[in-house]
Amino acid sequence: MLIKSDLWQRAQKLIPGGVNSPVRAMRGVGLDEPLFVARGDGATIETADGRTLIDWVQSWGPLIFGHADPETIEVVREAALDGTTFGASTEREVELAAEIVDAVPSVERVRLVSSGTEAGMSALRLARGFTRRDRVIKFNGGYHGHADAFLAQAGSGLATLGIPASPGVPSGVTEDTIVCEYNDVDGVASAVERYGEGLAAIFVEPVAGNMGCVPPARGFLEALRLLCDASGALLVFDEVITGFRVARGGAQELYGVTPDLTVLGKIVGGGLPLAAFGGRAEVMAQLAPSGSVYQAGTLSGNPLATAAGISVLRRLRDRDVYDELERRSARLADGVAPFGRVQRVGAMLTLFAGREEPVERFEELDTELYAQLFRGLLERGVYVAPSQYECLFPSLAHGDDEIDATVEAVGDVLGR
Repeated sequence: MLIKSDLWQRAQKLIPGGVNSPVRAMRGVGLDEPLFVARGDGATIETADGRTLIDWVQSWGPLIFGHADPETIEVVREAALDGTTFGASTEREVELAAEIVDAVPSVERVRLVSSGTEAGMSALRLARGFTRRDRVIKFNGGYHGHADAFLAQAGSGLATLGIPASPGVPSGVTEDTIVCEYNDVDGVASAVERYGEGLAAIFVEPVAGNMGCVPPARGFLEALRLLCDASGALLVFDEVITGFRVARGGAQELYGVTPDLTVLGKIVGGGLPLAAFGGRAEVMAQLAPSGSVYQAGTLSGNPLATAAGISVLRRLRDRDVYDELERRSARLADGVAPFGRVQRVGAMLTLFAGREEPVERFEELDTELYAQLFRGLLERGVYVAPSQYECLFPSLAHGDDEIDATVEAVGDVLGR
């Protein structure tokens, strides 16, 4: 087996930046080379150089039963024996769709795709096609995949037309993207008043998970619903992170606000590449082949991914699952609370180390202190997200021993 440093040298010669997703490079936390993972088991991962780490990333959230969950592995194995892909419809697609429709309040019809980026991009196209409008409101610090229209950053002012945030994104693509501040109802209302005539959708993470865990302020989601109703725009919840994690029906069940469209990923595929978008029947009817808004994919509804998704989602019907996730997440949050501001919604949380005041929207944080925490925890056998702007994801594989060991490690690094 190649040792880790050899892997890193080889990877840099073959893969841009040596990684297939930028955050894996771990430059933001001061590492010279990334982790290479060899295997996972429950709450832990083993690196290519033989270290075992308590893992709070859990592949960025989908592994609600932990790594190499035996039931998921078995159904995927059984599905693979029948064939890995057909490019044709299968019964499992229908069964997974039924689980999603049963669980998520806004979803009457659902389309399966292969990634969260694809789901978000397709939901935006559908919203534009249904409303016959072009503009979209998104929020500073919110992430909906790397489709061009979403890679916009704010200019001056609270609610501005977006400018490209990445080379390769034409300015014409983002000129219809309006960037507002999360949890700022007045700013969104001003944007709707100014741009609402051509507004197709408001796209939002109902619980922000890409600026750290930032819950919605009281009344914020309700205000977005009212603004969409008044302007004729569609409200789109990006529940790639929150879907099936903060509740079986996602954040919309938890907060009692129903969007027109919902974007799902991560848990919905049981840890395999699968995502979905769904919503009101009249909106979804505009998708080809029943309507004129085109979207397609050879691997959509892949039999291995649908098998995994069905296995996981059916087990999430059990209310005890969420009660236990809540208990474990609360224990972790309470344990690390002395070392900074902890923000948690269900089984997703962030420690803002050394901070007392709440984080209510995207802002520049003390990333150097977090980098020190990350490196110190890694030395002590604990792997957390390699970015202050991400979340920890407790799973049912994390027991009290892993939680207590993590709290002790945080205390060792930050001082008691």
